[in-house]
Amino acid sequence: MRKLQLIVIFTGFILLIASDAVAQKLWSLEECVNHALENNLQIKKQMLLVEASRADVLQSKLDLLPGITGNASHAYNYGQTVDRYTNQFATSRVQSNNFYLQSGITLFNGFQKLNLIKQNQLDLMATREEADKFMNDISLNIATIYLQVLFYKELVDIRANQMEITQQQADRMKKLVDAGTMAQGDLFTIEAQLAGEESGLVSAQNDLELSLLTLSQLLDLPSAEGFDIEKPDIKMEGNPGMAYNPEEVYRIAAGHMPEIKAAEYRMQSSEYQLSRARGTYYPSLALSGSWGTGYSGASTIIDQISMGEPQLIGYAENPGSDPLNVYVYQERYTTKTKPWGDQISDNNNQTIGLYLTIPILNGWQSRTMVSKSKIALESSRIDLDLQKLALRKTIQQAWADANAALKNYYAAEKKQSATRESFRYADQKFNVGIMNSVDYNNAKKDFTNAESEVLQNKYDYVFKKTVLDFYMGKPLSLK
Repeated sequence: MRKLQLIVIFTGFILLIASDAVAQKLWSLEECVNHALENNLQIKKQMLLVEASRADVLQSKLDLLPGITGNASHAYNYGQTVDRYTNQFATSRVQSNNFYLQSGITLFNGFQKLNLIKQNQLDLMATREEADKFMNDISLNIATIYLQVLFYKELVDIRANQMEITQQQADRMKKLVDAGTMAQGDLFTIEAQLAGEESGLVSAQNDLELSLLTLSQLLDLPSAEGFDIEKPDIKMEGNPGMAYNPEEVYRIAAGHMPEIKAAEYRMQSSEYQLSRARGTYYPSLALSGSWGTGYSGASTIIDQISMGEPQLIGYAENPGSDPLNVYVYQERYTTKTKPWGDQISDNNNQTIGLYLTIPILNGWQSRTMVSKSKIALESSRIDLDLQKLALRKTIQQAWADANAALKNYYAAEKKQSATRESFRYADQKFNVGIMNSVDYNNAKKDFTNAESEVLQNKYDYVFKKTVLDFYMGKPLSLK
């Protein structure tokens, strides 16, 4: 019994450790992106569109094969009808069976089927690229929220540190007030500053929790409990960003970004759609063959023949003698239904033929199709230009934002350095009693704002730089 208890306790301990290990897992940006690409329901839905396009390609290829149809029937007829196999009237109940096979293949129809195959293949490639574009959008959204989480993490640390400094000053101030060396009003000012910083810390913590929740929802995690990300070492050294100008980035991106390739495939697909429409002007030639047979209960054959009594039907002259009597014997016979197997064999028939169809007048449908296909082609060309223009604008904006964020970062760093020294000097003066609490709080507030500006411009630059790297074909990474 004691051994069983030890096993249960040990198992529970192991499970507790494993649960804690799972809860403490820190997700990297790469892990977040890969998890979303594998599990996001919207992405799975996009991949179903790819599978549907692949099915269209297969079907258009199979349409080149001959078509074969067959039918069979078993029926009973009541009342007067003309039997199809005997061409005679039948008035009784007649059983019939019919079997039929037909096959046909299009030899020429203006290359419409071949152009449809090429069009569907291009549509498939476009659908794949559109799915890749959707995955890129998901990846960039994840990177945005991931960096937002990192920003709030650092902001929480900054505000917690500032609050700790203020708390130390408040504790010191209270001792001085109790000793009678400082005024009560200075303590109230410090305590008010402490309350404001505590509120700012709580606000930053709430923003951090909300951003973590948003990121976990983008990953379609069942719960955000225990979810957290790793904090990479993001260094801002030298001039790390502007090795390429916007035109170079655009030139590289235009060659591989899926939205551009998808628009190109759609335009090529429209060209084949126009060729298909023009194919309706041409005659079509088809080869067709068929085989059929059947059985009819009205088809009969003679079963038995017998000779009846002779009947006098006339006389024949007999020179020099009496006329001769002329008799005839009437045959009597019975019939039976022709056997099923014999009918199937005897009624066997085959046909083969070439069929030429020449379009003469179809209500201008062909011309309308060609006209609409030309419009669709021009529209797809405009769509391609719009995609290129949108990509160029996005890259130009991202480059300008990254450049501005980098400049702001360096300016904010200088401001931070200056306000740090100013605050350090104010802290020394406040500690020896030659600066009042209002001026001290203003110096501390300036230093806190400078730290926040550095942090904000840092992550603004990192995100825009990550986007530019992504457009240049580099994977999303903060390492």
